[in-house]
Amino acid sequence: MSKHKKKERPDPASLGLVREGVESHAHLDIEEYAPEEIVPVLDRAAAAGVARVGNVFLGPAAYAAHKVFFQDRPEVFFLMGVHPCDADKLAPGDVAVMEAAFRADPRLRAVGEIGLDYYWDATSADLQKRVLREQLALARELELPVAIHSRDAEADTLAILDDMGFRDRPLVWHCFGGSVVLAEAVLSRGFQISIPGPVTYAKNTAVAEAVAGMDLSRVLLETDSPYLSPEPWRGKRNEPAYLVFTAAKVAALMKRDIAEVWRVTGENARVFFGL
Repeated sequence: MSKHKKKERPDPASLGLVREGVESHAHLDIEEYAPEEIVPVLDRAAAAGVARVGNVFLGPAAYAAHKVFFQDRPEVFFLMGVHPCDADKLAPGDVAVMEAAFRADPRLRAVGEIGLDYYWDATSADLQKRVLREQLALARELELPVAIHSRDAEADTLAILDDMGFRDRPLVWHCFGGSVVLAEAVLSRGFQISIPGPVTYAKNTAVAEAVAGMDLSRVLLETDSPYLSPEPWRGKRNEPAYLVFTAAKVAALMKRDIAEVWRVTGENARVFFGL
């Protein structure tokens, strides 16, 4: 007989949350999900209390090819941007194609995820910075919110945002995994912070400390599905329904009721994305 107790993985719907939460950042159109899985994934999210889901298309080609997956699911809104690890794939004319799509499709609510990533040695820092600046300029021209990806590049990311005048513009720091110091740097610029599943991991004490001190009115929730599943689903493919477990952890850290965290973060996302 095994000495290890089988991990209990509760149904997200068992938390009994009202359908008013917002999943601010998921990648349901990538290969980890078969197209026929998208409907049941969204149904499970709805059953768990998720009212809206933000699907992030990684570039204009992905948007053009995959938006059809969500044609019958009006609760899904869209983000689109060229990820820093794909900076070398930005072809001449792509920003113009993106601009045309944003102007034509009201479901496209934000430019993102865009930013800098020095963890993965995928593209040069100089190229990433140029592509980030081009997309920030697009967001500014269209007066759209921005979802920022920044990994091992926080100082450079903030410097570019400052240089381009983004202080107090609608911007969310996607997948926050930093310290109190980083949280203060982001929030002092008037930005929002989106909390992902790793806040539930026991060893992430710096993130937990940062979240505990945040103003709930500045917080969004995300799964970054299919990545970064929260406890108790860590190790399995993530999906928007699991957002409820991140909400539960945020509530515990902030010493607030989960229903309040669920409602307020949902409303924060609605205001941020203009839903």
